[in-house]
Amino acid sequence: MTEDTKIDVDTLRQDTAEAAPEVAEHDDSAARIADLENQLADAKQQTLYAQAEIQNVRRRAEKEVADARNYATTSFARDILSVADNLARGLSAIPADLREDERLKGLITGLEATGRELESVFARNGITKVEAMGALLDPNKHQAMMEVASDAEPGTIVQEMQAGYMLKDRLLRPALVGVAKKPA
Repeated sequence: MTEDTKIDVDTLRQDTAEAAPEVAEHDDSAARIADLENQLADAKQQTLYAQAEIQNVRRRAEKEVADARNYATTSFARDILSVADNLARGLSAIPADLREDERLKGLITGLEATGRELESVFARNGITKVEAMGALLDPNKHQAMMEVASDAEPGTIVQEMQAGYMLKDRLLRPALVGVAKKPA
């Protein structure tokens, strides 16, 4: 090897040694950037999850508030149903001849007006009567108390012992009914 060649090799070695830290620094920077990009992606994902969870919590809270507002009167409504039942039983127990008696006509008219007003209050507050007579038994709305031999289709309600009521879309009280069965 000549002296010129030796210098070139030495220069090359020196240049390579000087370039190596640059390459190493570049590799460290690229790794650092990749790590930061991964951290950023994770942070974005966590933020999206947190926002979704907040939105779900808000929806649940709004639903609970709406349900509380809509169904807060459930206990009171159940209690007042017994008053409506007693009024209806009282009116139905009045014989036809007493209904024609002039002395009782005002009382009977007042009781009937009270019954209509009670139905009106129920309607304004979302309390509706469950239709039972002639309908097929629906265990979600009716409670079968007995089977009655009848010509009607088996499973059809042929007798209503106590009216059922709904509060908006929830069952307040099931209707107590008698259900048709095939005659023996």
